[in-house]
Amino acid sequence: MGGDMYRPWTCRWGVVNGIFGLLMIVGSVHAQQYSGVYEPADIEYGLAVYRAQCVTCHGDTGDGVPTVDLRSGTFRQAVTDRDLSRLIRNGLSGTGMPPFDLDTAESTGIIAYLRNMTYEADVVALGDGLRGRILFEGSGECSSCHRVSGQGPRLAPELTAIGSQRSPGALRRSLLDPTGSMRPINRPVMMVTLDGERVSGRRLNEDTYTLQIIDEQERLRSFDKAALREYTVQTESPMPSYADRLTANELADLLAYLVSLKG
Repeated sequence: MGGDMYRPWTCRWGVVNGIFGLLMIVGSVHAQQYSGVYEPADIEYGLAVYRAQCVTCHGDTGDGVPTVDLRSGTFRQAVTDRDLSRLIRNGLSGTGMPPFDLDTAESTGIIAYLRNMTYEADVVALGDGLRGRILFEGSGECSSCHRVSGQGPRLAPELTAIGSQRSPGALRRSLLDPTGSMRPINRPVMMVTLDGERVSGRRLNEDTYTLQIIDEQERLRSFDKAALREYTVQTESPMPSYADRLTANELADLLAYLVSLKG
């Protein structure tokens, strides 16, 4: 489970604040309220668009930016879907919000998904959290990489509060398709320093000039990029897929345990 289970904070705050200056929440609307308005296929496609364009900054649950929660599906500066489409397409002058060049299908999908962000979570089966914990610490071998409440290694992202950070649907995707669910900041890295040292590890933060990682010995290390001879970002997650390793009931139990981790 060493894939993608924590929220990165490497986005530029100007862009983040600009994007959701457009989408300030003013109410709470449950997903079922829209079930007859938006096609499930559009919602599912919108999820893919959201993950490609928005999830790095705003998280799977839409609350990656403080004080902003997209899950209500209601926005202060966009009453109608046409309003929302126009704001996303044009951006907002005077802020860090850039325009997004979406085609008709992408625009339809992202709007459907933003209006129904609880849709996917409602259909994910959850099992028994106690059995899930036994699986996590036992045959699932999750605790060999992940840390929970001060116990376990730091080779993979800490999961102590993962239940409050990720939706059940997002957690399920990470278990079944770790590489496909892996965010850019979570990709493992390999580098060679100017003096020939080879270092591999989990990326924690990166900017134009520096890089911070936890290496394979669980040491926190910082590098100046100018001091690196080679620097490669891996595209495969070190986390194995559990698609063929767990039964449907075991998957539901493990998800129940992960959802219960609130920090």
